[in-house]
Amino acid sequence: MFEYRRKINYYETDKMGIVHHSNYVRLMEEARVAFLNSIGFGYDRFEKEGLVSPVVAINCKYRKPLEFADETVISVCVKDFNGVGLTVGYEIRKADDLSLVFTGTSEHCFTNPSLGIVRLKNALPEFYDALMKAKEENQKN
Repeated sequence: MFEYRRKINYYETDKMGIVHHSNYVRLMEEARVAFLNSIGFGYDRFEKEGLVSPVVAINCKYRKPLEFADETVISVCVKDFNGVGLTVGYEIRKADDLSLVFTGTSEHCFTNPSLGIVRLKNALPEFYDALMKAKEENQKN
């Protein structure tokens, strides 16, 4: 499981002083981008190869609030991957006590720029292999 650490900014909070619910999707994206970079296939790399990866679904479960200046640990894993569809899992914890504050998933597909479905195994086999490896590692845990 990949871990991404981040401090909450003031502008991400609402009038109640807690992180606005919409910002968790941004946290998920930041962590996903960092994860993809860590396996060598950042968005810039696969987009140069003519691939895009639109989000097709988001699922969020808010357990406890985050507040300004909270240090977070965002865990990212590949929950499912079949060569066309990818489901990424997220857990956000407070860094000081590792209390769970959020769980979620994002679902993606791989397409060409015209949004035609692409089989990653054919289009970019190294990326396919990296995602399969990440999925297998997650299933072991």
